[in-house]
Amino acid sequence: MADRLLKVNAYTTLDLVDAEARGHDFTEEGFSVANVTTDDDGKVLLQLELDNMTEQNLPAHVDELSLDPDQARTLAAALEKSAEKTAGGGE
Repeated sequence: MADRLLKVNAYTTLDLVDAEARGHDFTEEGFSVANVTTDDDGKVLLQLELDNMTEQNLPAHVDELSLDPDQARTLAAALEKSAEKTAGGGE
């Protein structure tokens, strides 16, 4: 990921995760950076950047969700519920 837009360091949430970009006429699999941080306006930012060294259909870019604290908690709860279900801890 030489053309990376997100800074990746010891504080990056996940610096190497499997990812997929899908469009109407393409699907690209590769690695991604996933990061959670905050901005000066009190928003929680969820940022995703696909490794564009192998991806052929999209220019280098970062997808970012700007969430208020309640939205971030709702997303965190949904992730936790899905993680438990996947790990066999519930339905």
